[in-house]
Amino acid sequence: MGEVVTLDGPPTFIVADDHPLFRDALRQTVESAFPGARILEAGTLEEVGSAIDQNDDIDIILFDLNMPGTRAFSGLVYLRAQYPATPVCVVSASEDAATIRNAVAIGASGFVPKSASTDDIRTAIETILAGGQWVPRDIDLSLENDPNADLISRLRSLTPQQVRVLMMLSEGLLNKQIAYELGVSEATIKAHVSAILQKLQVENRTKAVLAAGRIETGQWQSAVTN
Repeated sequence: MGEVVTLDGPPTFIVADDHPLFRDALRQTVESAFPGARILEAGTLEEVGSAIDQNDDIDIILFDLNMPGTRAFSGLVYLRAQYPATPVCVVSASEDAATIRNAVAIGASGFVPKSASTDDIRTAIETILAGGQWVPRDIDLSLENDPNADLISRLRSLTPQQVRVLMMLSEGLLNKQIAYELGVSEATIKAHVSAILQKLQVENRTKAVLAAGRIETGQWQSAVTN
């Protein structure tokens, strides 16, 4: 899991959750475990990105999978593509093994259920800050013979902009609307969509959206092959 090391100073956290009460509770837990820590809060994926862009010393992101601006694992995919050097620890109400396994396969450094004890949260953060990985006990992270493994690999091959386009496709936006939102030409969006289809190995944007929406239920393979 990695030996706990001492940072140059108190760590800087982003606590990302759209529920203010849970965000406040997690903040208090972090403050108690890491006196002097700098804690930034975010309620949407956009706010997470802004916090990272404005602070170059973020040590760890505590990230809820289900936040405004995300769907299932899309926010985690985006963060790992856009900010690969910043560790992400998922803090989620979901506790099933498949969700934990997929989150780590996508690139999370850890996964802490919201029901975890204060001691487990502290241990998870310490382990990740030391460069290790933390998940609940008895969780098998192996993707061997897992039909999701290939699809997760394809997802991780998307560029940050391609992930954003896929997220917007999932919201039902047209190419011209996505182009306006991202400040690029419609031709650029068409090129991104073509690249997404090729990387995900699907025939059309509808199947790409279906695949993006079904990873949360472990049905990526059926979304692609049906």
